[in-house]
Amino acid sequence: MGEFDLIARYFKRPTRQAALGIGDDCALLQPTPGCQLAVSCDMLVQGRHFFADVDPRTLGHKALAVNLSDLAACGAKPLAFTLALALPEVNEAWLEAFSQGLFALADRHGCELIGGDTTAGPLNICITVFGEVPVPGGRSQALLRSGAKAGDDLYVSGTVGDARLALDVRLGKLCLPAEAPAMMAASAPSNTAAATSAPISELSQVLDFAHARLETPTPRVALGLALRGVATSAIDVSDGLLGDLGHILERSRVGASVDADEAIKSIASYAYFKRSKGQYFINLSSEQWRTLALAGGDDYELLFTAPPAQRDAVQAAALTSQTPVRRIGQIDTEPGLRVVDAQGHLLPNRYKSFDHFA
Repeated sequence: MGEFDLIARYFKRPTRQAALGIGDDCALLQPTPGCQLAVSCDMLVQGRHFFADVDPRTLGHKALAVNLSDLAACGAKPLAFTLALALPEVNEAWLEAFSQGLFALADRHGCELIGGDTTAGPLNICITVFGEVPVPGGRSQALLRSGAKAGDDLYVSGTVGDARLALDVRLGKLCLPAEAPAMMAASAPSNTAAATSAPISELSQVLDFAHARLETPTPRVALGLALRGVATSAIDVSDGLLGDLGHILERSRVGASVDADEAIKSIASYAYFKRSKGQYFINLSSEQWRTLALAGGDDYELLFTAPPAQRDAVQAAALTSQTPVRRIGQIDTEPGLRVVDAQGHLLPNRYKSFDHFA
């Protein structure tokens, strides 16, 4: 199968919003009058961002999800995307599953593929996504990293730390009890715990959820749209909560205090492990929970700030978007980032986020 046959079979679809899609040297987008274009680009490389044995369907989902997450953090409505894809070989079954996962998420958000490139090489996926943000009266409604103000509340959406939990189990950094099924193996079906005891079965469900958070993150687009005019700043959590918060603090020229013990309540699996009193998981200390929540990465949740006067509006945005949010700290006038426990005691900040070149 040649390059253009591959594109035509797996990726070419009729355009719905774009003025011109796949087939020419450039695609053409016509933004809604009174709107700005929001543009973001992310690359996924095998061995760096995903395992070689990953399900191609979930890989197609994640490749687009991480880009839609950037639009969510900007409060932008998705419009379209381009795909640059390097393939070691033409594997038709892989391409079929990958494109299905990609387009299932794209269709959910009304975001269409309008162009890109394919080439032979090590597996590498690069997506550029386009969205739009209203500019009423010449004032952009985009959520930026630079708007946090001293006194603002600090929030995080959804669950953080579960993706890192899944990754650490997969890498053998966290050990499961011997009788627990190896749910983190990519080939393990979701029902292999059916015949085990109730606690182990529940553990399997928790780990299945964590694995799904790693492989198929949920871009919080609806929440980002609902936070326009409410949040003062926002960023998506990709490399780790504290590391990404640092970008807001730098751009906004403020400091922050983060309640580490409140943050760990955002880990969906934490409730189960607390309930089981650690009986079904080995060597997971309070410090490890804090590390998962504060330095985990791969969550693609929204970290955002808003004035205390907007607490009701934040909760309304959470309800409208059907996305839970948790207040985990505040923005300070004093520069720097301070991590405290539930009693307000200062903790050493040992939580290092992911850095490709560190």
